[in-house]
Amino acid sequence: MTTTGATRHTRYDRRMFAVMNNPRAGALHATAARRRTAVGAHAVLTAAGVAAGVGSYASDRPWLAVALLVLLLPWCLATGVLNGATRGLLELRTRVLDERQLAERDRVRARAHRVTTFLLACAVLGVAAADWSGQVRAGALLVPVLAAVFVTHWLMPLWVAGLTARDEPGEAEQGPGSGM
Repeated sequence: MTTTGATRHTRYDRRMFAVMNNPRAGALHATAARRRTAVGAHAVLTAAGVAAGVGSYASDRPWLAVALLVLLLPWCLATGVLNGATRGLLELRTRVLDERQLAERDRVRARAHRVTTFLLACAVLGVAAADWSGQVRAGALLVPVLAAVFVTHWLMPLWVAGLTARDEPGEAEQGPGSGM
């Protein structure tokens, strides 16, 4: 799919690039504090969603499934803010990203892998300690721990990218009275 050495972008690629780089939503992630807030909100919504999902699976409480559905909309909005803050770093296809973005994506994934490995080690030690102490059977922790580990592993690159994204240079360089 290359023409004269250049990669051909599909209509989907162009549309997703435009969505991920939409300047109208820039105010939501313009500063590091706003990006940290978005990551924190996304993590809290994710934890609540996992708790509701695991709770509805493990108990006879159908209202938890409704809670999961209610949490889905704000979670999707927070995900969109983080994808906009990272300019689609983790969502866009490789052929759409330049060399700098590819290197940044590799750094984000490597850092997220290290954090997730540490969290996995903590989960293993926690389950082993709970089982050893006789407080909780390890089998009872299987579904909640696996769900939490899976979701954390899936979303950690997005959270790391959101926390490490830099401010746009145009915002900082434009001083008062610059006309914009």
